[in-house]
Amino acid sequence: MSLIEVKVPDIGDFKDVPVIEIFVKPGDAIKPEDSLVTLESDKATMDVPSPVAGTVRELRVKLGDKVAEGVVIAVVDAADAGAARAAPSAAPAPAAAAVPSPQPAPASGSESRDAAGDGAAPVPAAAPAPAVDAEGFRGAHASPSVRQFARGLGVDLARVTGSGPKGRILQEDVQAFVKQTLAGAAPAATAAAGGGLSLLPWPTVDFAKFGPVESRPLSRIKKISGANLARNWVMIPHVTQFDEADITDLEAFRVALNRENEKAGVKVTMLAFMIKASVAALKKFPDFNASVDGDNLVVKQYYNIGFAADTPNGLVVPVLKNADQKGVLQIAKEMGELSAKARDGKLGPAEMAGGCFTISSLGGIGGTAFTPIINAPEIAILGVSKAQTKPVWDGKAFAPRLMVPLSLSYDHRVIDGAAAARFAAYLGALLADMRRVML
Repeated sequence: MSLIEVKVPDIGDFKDVPVIEIFVKPGDAIKPEDSLVTLESDKATMDVPSPVAGTVRELRVKLGDKVAEGVVIAVVDAADAGAARAAPSAAPAPAAAAVPSPQPAPASGSESRDAAGDGAAPVPAAAPAPAVDAEGFRGAHASPSVRQFARGLGVDLARVTGSGPKGRILQEDVQAFVKQTLAGAAPAATAAAGGGLSLLPWPTVDFAKFGPVESRPLSRIKKISGANLARNWVMIPHVTQFDEADITDLEAFRVALNRENEKAGVKVTMLAFMIKASVAALKKFPDFNASVDGDNLVVKQYYNIGFAADTPNGLVVPVLKNADQKGVLQIAKEMGELSAKARDGKLGPAEMAGGCFTISSLGGIGGTAFTPIINAPEIAILGVSKAQTKPVWDGKAFAPRLMVPLSLSYDHRVIDGAAAARFAAYLGALLADMRRVML
């Protein structure tokens, strides 16, 4: 018998993270990378996989338990690996984040889902609602992300009936409660109370009566990021500044650089240069590298840049830490590693936390511009669309130049239009001549 204790891996600074799903029970045969449990912080969910094949001898946690790094989840008998190879594995649930922004997680935490604005099923959002029973709210059986979602909508969880395991309140339960409340409340009464958006009830439609339909459940990423996107869009006064940058010379340099480093296995994308240039712009305009905290503006002295990564289950936003301390080649290498982990659903919460500024690039797909949703609590997000060769006047004649569209969404509570225009213009100047980054 070879017993192995499976412990909670590095999950960043999170403590008391609840166990929201358990995929195995004692006696189950498992294979390497089979998910054992799912943990959920207020920013993301992540599965804890088995490092070995074998048989589950003991479960040390149950639904609702709160754990931290190093806590033993299960005991696996690796000596029974032969039986595990013949058994089906538990279906893992993909890790998710709160986004931005295409994400964008956020999110948020942050993309998340793409911050360009595709979210989960639309949810009526409201300003602070009538008084919430604080004691009942704290005692409600719900995960941190559901609590955050309910708090943003002003919903008293003590009044919500949970449909999850052991009565756990799910996001869908909060949505249903809001719809039911809005359907039964008079808009005039809500407006008279001085709060709320006086929204009409969400329409209930039998789509099948108009033709064939197919109903598919939203992925976990889309459920979590959708709630964050709805909150960010409603609570942050978005304005988007559109501009273009001449990347003719930079693209030629990028192609030459990849040709020189072909054997090194690191492919430099335009996004790596965008990250490097964005750091320089954030240093020149520090208010963009900040977050609103009540009546204060917290200006950060570090530069962690999030970028939207496309995955089979939706977009998430990995965060590249300390980008100011890294060259373009190192940035490109780490981006590749984080993107691969995102596609495999193996990003941990710590790898999606701590972002200062997010970039959402659709350049490889198309489009001329879009309005990315800010990945709260960040102040701004940069959207990048597909570059096109255009005739540009150089003072003497029109010359063909490769121009990339930039879409900078910013929080108008902190940034005014003039500052946003200067930031976008400066970023464009950096991309036109990356030597300026060294100045």
